[in-house]
Amino acid sequence: MENDSKNPIGVFDSGLGGLTVVKELIRQLPNEDIIYYGDTARVPYGTKSKESIIRFSIENANILLKYKVKMIVVACNSCSSYALSILQKGFSVPVIGVIDAGARKAVDTTKNKRVGVIATPATIASEKYPQTIHHYDKSLKVLSQACPLFVPLVEEGWMDKDVTLRVANEYLGDFKKQKIDTLILGCTHYPLLKKVLSKSMGAQVSLVDSAQEVALEVKRVLNALGKINANQKKGRTKFLVSDKPQEFKKIAKQFLGFEIKDLVKVEKHKM
Repeated sequence: MENDSKNPIGVFDSGLGGLTVVKELIRQLPNEDIIYYGDTARVPYGTKSKESIIRFSIENANILLKYKVKMIVVACNSCSSYALSILQKGFSVPVIGVIDAGARKAVDTTKNKRVGVIATPATIASEKYPQTIHHYDKSLKVLSQACPLFVPLVEEGWMDKDVTLRVANEYLGDFKKQKIDTLILGCTHYPLLKKVLSKSMGAQVSLVDSAQEVALEVKRVLNALGKINANQKKGRTKFLVSDKPQEFKKIAKQFLGFEIKDLVKVEKHKM
């Protein structure tokens, strides 16, 4: 097989959330080129059926493969829940999801063995987080809560609005009663709500953001395969969306901390 170490890393998500993963990849692997695809025409995925999520995931992976990516990062918890094993079997490049890394971090972090998971309805229904956590430690108590309003609030840019805190308090009430000490942000949009979630839960609760852990996993896998880009030049990041490029550009700055320049709208999928 040809050495494709100079090829880009592909990342996809239903919308903007996966940019939290991109930010970490840029920080930890500054020489790597990255192609990011946000399926903004069909966001959110977390309220869709399992069949739709699998179909969307395969379509998204195929879009990235057109750019000769050397690896695909599924930066979407709903897709990681339902489609990861299908993508891993169906594609010749390594495919990495976000759930395993977050679950491991939570197991390492909790002191009182009470972990909360917040995610989209699809991710919660898949029960992938409790299963993965119990694979590492059967003694942990895992509580789960679907938070369908969080993704649209983030996509709207309403990270600091009172309504967002009120929604968080409503969703997280049971977790506070159950005295969890670790909260997994089971959707890549949720790190943008860290301030609100900390305010709602209190500073004593650790928030697990899997983006950092996923970037470490990408680094480990590329190293093991001898596919780290040894080029000393700073990597470039190209962004693809299926809809609303201007809106994406505006909110992306809040995720990444810089203005994105290379942004392309791809042809919408045949529905």
